[in-house]
Amino acid sequence: MRELFEPGTENVFQLFSSVHLFTLAAFLFIIIMLFLLRKELKNPSINRITRVGLFLVLIISEISLQAWLWWSGNWSYQYSLPLHLSSISLILSAILLLTKSYRLFEFTYFVGVGSALQAMITPDISLYTFPHYRYVHFFISHGGTVFANLFMVFVAGYRPTGKSIWKAFLWLNVYTLIVFIVNFLIEGNYMYISEKPVNPSLIDYLGPWPWYILSLEAIALVTFFILYLPFWVSNRMKKLKKA
Repeated sequence: MRELFEPGTENVFQLFSSVHLFTLAAFLFIIIMLFLLRKELKNPSINRITRVGLFLVLIISEISLQAWLWWSGNWSYQYSLPLHLSSISLILSAILLLTKSYRLFEFTYFVGVGSALQAMITPDISLYTFPHYRYVHFFISHGGTVFANLFMVFVAGYRPTGKSIWKAFLWLNVYTLIVFIVNFLIEGNYMYISEKPVNPSLIDYLGPWPWYILSLEAIALVTFFILYLPFWVSNRMKKLKKA
């Protein structure tokens, strides 16, 4: 059992391996079930239990990560604070489940879902694979962020607008500026905006610092438009039917 939590393993993660693809398929299945059961999940008692349960999963996953980093001797205020986009998106998505704030949804849907999906497709966990804790935590935390926001779409009926894209993009840049200042003050590298990550990643193909940040901005904006596309198509179809 202890080896499931030990830092560093011999079985390293392999991108698009059978384990990785099975994990992605499992999360896709849960998303489909969330959509199919959307009417049942609108029942007040079931709705409340589901939202609180998912809230606890998200918060406990973040607390467990902090505890694991501390236990394994890898915790550092320069690298372990919940300032990465995945962590802040997780926390805000958890708050969204309790508050049902639409303004918060406008941010977490685009930033949270966009970053979580990209992270799950190309995970930055080269040292760990299933069933290690870090692998399980990585996909539960990122998958949970996606589920939280899709729950608000499928069950609560929330819909982002074209303006939501620019609101999310604006707040993302505000947060990036704040994190950049924090990185400068503590010599950290949250959000990888001070230097490229050590492990191979998409950033390696986006040019040197600081130009890759502009490339990431463009990728983020394109991702936002892709996430909005289903709603844009739905709105266009409704207008055509009324015409």
